Amino acid sequence: MQITIIGVGYVGLVQAVGLADFGFNVTCIEKDKEKLRELKFGRVPFYEPDLEDLLRKNLKRNRLNFTDNYLDNIAQSDVIFICVGTPPKKNGESDLRFVDQVSKEISNKIKGYTVIVSKSTVPVGTSRRIENILKKKNSLKSFDVVSNPEFLREGSALEDFIRPDKVIIGCRTIKAEKILKKIYKPLNRPYVVTNNETAEVIKYANNSFLATKITFINEIADLCENIDAEVETVAKAIGLDGRIGPKFLHPGPGYGGSCFPKDVKSLIYQGKKNSIDLKIVKAVDKANELRIKFLVKRIKKILNNKFNNIQIGILGISFKPNTDDIRKSPGIKLVRDLSKTKAKIKVYDPQAMKNAKKELNKTIEFCSNEYEVAKNSNLLVIVTEWNQFKNLNLFKIKKIMKKPMILDLRNIYSKEIEKNGFYYYAIGNN
Repeated sequence: MQITIIGVGYVGLVQAVGLADFGFNVTCIEKDKEKLRELKFGRVPFYEPDLEDLLRKNLKRNRLNFTDNYLDNIAQSDVIFICVGTPPKKNGESDLRFVDQVSKEISNKIKGYTVIVSKSTVPVGTSRRIENILKKKNSLKSFDVVSNPEFLREGSALEDFIRPDKVIIGCRTIKAEKILKKIYKPLNRPYVVTNNETAEVIKYANNSFLATKITFINEIADLCENIDAEVETVAKAIGLDGRIGPKFLHPGPGYGGSCFPKDVKSLIYQGKKNSIDLKIVKAVDKANELRIKFLVKRIKKILNNKFNNIQIGILGISFKPNTDDIRKSPGIKLVRDLSKTKAKIKVYDPQAMKNAKKELNKTIEFCSNEYEVAKNSNLLVIVTEWNQFKNLNLFKIKKIMKKPMILDLRNIYSKEIEKNGFYYYAIGNN
């Protein structure tokens, strides 16, 4: 079976490397010349644990090929995965121009029966949209369009690819279903087989529900801070309820990244387009948008609203650990808001510094490690829960800070550190 991946961003590259490791011959089509060159040399243009090693392994085995040539590869393909970006417009609508472009390219070049798989996160009706483009030049019997959404978490993408909770297959024929099941047979995971439209909704409902859990526990945390309650005990207790579960019940600075913010807004737009007011989803979006402003107010309170001659150290800029992705990152938002005060802002992140320097203004001081950030700071704010931040040399930190105050937005420490002379502030604990 010859498999082609169109679009080798985060989703496309993980899909390509994963399928190649299953033993399939995979061709990746990418128009970005620089990215192509890097990938051919086995270099991944973003940080994802273990991905580069697996890429190089399968390049050596000649299972992976990278090209910008549509003509030859589309014609020879049995299965084509569309993994191009669907960036959000200002109104929340997904921009499908890349999906349309790729569909037209495929339409002009497929030969024989081909399965076209929509892997990108796309609004309901996109599979039908692809079908309509393809059938202008091809018989309906010569192709099937399948919706097969991904559920990868940045920082653990390979693990999620190899051991997913479920495999969603949205299709209209048994023939296409069998081909997808053959591809994913090594996973030995439960399938949910449905129509294309349902599969498309599943992705948005899944991510929006997780975003809701995050936002809910953040609001409970804010309440706990004011009533002498402990949010972590609350989260543990409700997480033991089998109807709720413990995941995504960790209070913090709000959700970010390339998926949740975009998918929540897209779902709201899709509801509006279909005359459905998704009140809960809209409330989640609004609450998350206001999260950083709430935390800035808390910082102002901790500092008695004084920012002159104040230095604030920020630990963590990526939206989560084990990635260099800063898209919609709470850390970026926090630094931008704090930079509007008169405080001096210093930042450090183990992987995201290169990306952060492109996004943040030149008044920000970029440091080479966590101790450089802490030096002479009045307040140290832990934004991203990188493992190395969980094992700080607190004796050293206290010694080099101007005032040993820590605001822990991930609750990786506890009030126990106050015994070492720190002023410690957490999320959801008085």
